[in-house]
Amino acid sequence: MEIAGASAIVTGGASGLGGATARRLAAEGMKVVVVDLNEAAGEAMASEINGAFVKADVQSEEEVNVAVATAVEMAPLKVLVNCAGVGFAMRTIDRDGAPHPLDVYKFVIGVNLVGTFNCIRLAASAMSKNEPDAAGERGAIVNTASVAAFDGQIGQAAYSATKGGVVGMTLPIARDLSSVGIRVNSIAPGIMDTPMLAQLPEPARESLGKSVLHPKRLGTPEEFADLAHTLVTNSYLNAETVRLDGGIRMQPK
Repeated sequence: MEIAGASAIVTGGASGLGGATARRLAAEGMKVVVVDLNEAAGEAMASEINGAFVKADVQSEEEVNVAVATAVEMAPLKVLVNCAGVGFAMRTIDRDGAPHPLDVYKFVIGVNLVGTFNCIRLAASAMSKNEPDAAGERGAIVNTASVAAFDGQIGQAAYSATKGGVVGMTLPIARDLSSVGIRVNSIAPGIMDTPMLAQLPEPARESLGKSVLHPKRLGTPEEFADLAHTLVTNSYLNAETVRLDGGIRMQPK
């Protein structure tokens, strides 16, 4: 699928996996709308890539619609990459037997799963109005799952549930959108060198890297962006969840 001259939305696009993806798509000639809650970082990213920034909670229909309208105004919206997400490490019951706070569980589900679907449905609606290309394509969507969908660790009940949900809805949404020429794929990253992991001490980062099968290091946001670009542009990739993890299989903790 040709993407140069079209627009894209990248949620969580101010930094990390989303930031690298926003840069990559812009380098390929796309007008990128950076969606994030961090205004300073989002504005800086949009300025760097000559795109636009929209502050939005991915759970909000109104705010995501602003991002969609912004993208459509710039150029036909052909790409959505969902990178926005949160995670909390909490056991189902803690060491004293207290239950996992239900509001925390609902919050993680809301951002990671409901938010992802909200962005898909609104962006897909706009994409469906595009003129199809010679192959009948109107757009492509890439979601961010996680190896936690398959190898969830202790304390990851909420996070793993959301990422399992992203994996589980990839095929049915791809089937739903096939009639209008929109492909849907997901990436399941392993241990990636994101701003969250950058806060860990170097010995801890090295230990995480050594747990990878090969190469024994953390994945980079640029490697995520490369795969996202491939999933967007390769027209025969559809309804897939691709692990990007160096072969790691997560242990219980």
